[in-house]
Amino acid sequence: MAAQETLDKEAQKAEARQWFESLRDRICAVFEAIEEEYDGPLAADMPAGRFERRAWEREEENGGGGVMSLMKGRVFEKVGVNVSTVHGNFSEKFARQIPGADENPAFWASGISLVAHMRSPKVPAVHMNTRHIVTTKSWFGGGADLNPPIPNDEDTADFHAALKAACDKADPGYYEKYKKWCDDYFFIKHRNRARGVGGIFYDYLDNGDWAADFAFTKSVGEAFLNVYPKLVRRHMLEPWTDEDRHTQLLYRGLYTEFNLVYDRGTKFGLETGGNIDAILMSLPPVAVWD
Repeated sequence: MAAQETLDKEAQKAEARQWFESLRDRICAVFEAIEEEYDGPLAADMPAGRFERRAWEREEENGGGGVMSLMKGRVFEKVGVNVSTVHGNFSEKFARQIPGADENPAFWASGISLVAHMRSPKVPAVHMNTRHIVTTKSWFGGGADLNPPIPNDEDTADFHAALKAACDKADPGYYEKYKKWCDDYFFIKHRNRARGVGGIFYDYLDNGDWAADFAFTKSVGEAFLNVYPKLVRRHMLEPWTDEDRHTQLLYRGLYTEFNLVYDRGTKFGLETGGNIDAILMSLPPVAVWD
């Protein structure tokens, strides 16, 4: 029985990893298509962006690695879509913070992480990630949240509607629960303000039905892929002013503060020996503080 359980867990790990990688490929293809479609003022002088991929591996005492996919274009000023699959042992201190790792520090983790900082202040920045982590326990986590420098009610409503539909398909109670978790988590305490206009955030999802939890995680990725490109196309050709740009850069400063001070993904990557460039991919290319 133990051997069969091990085989099942290995198959689950492989299936999750394959999903994260396939989602990455689909997102990158759509984002590159948007770069091609753009025919605004920058089109004459700036070529359409293309993702550059760079593989990395962990140090010898650990295992696994990942691939960074980074694009700097005329619509996406900086967008990273990273996938990593790593395994090893948590440090004694960090293991005490992770479910199932206090007695056995061994872990396996795979996931996709995306952050897009847009050239136009009218196009909202965005963050999305989903992951699968295995210790002596296993669970899914992730979410997506919208980060517009200049909020737009229609965008906010459409983004939340897409995520709510994904939640409702799995469990009618998920959306309100995970929306509140997102609002509470993505809050810059030292500024007493939210990082953006929210979305959903979930972690430690283990209902005893791996397939159902995985299906929900896939639905979150599909919802993001369906709604966010629509928001980009909706605004990418709108004119914007120097004042709009300054507002955007100030907002990016707040985004940076959150990711360096509070973000759990940043801390997880640093504690597990991840690639520094991939971990800090979330930081914007330019930001200002007044």
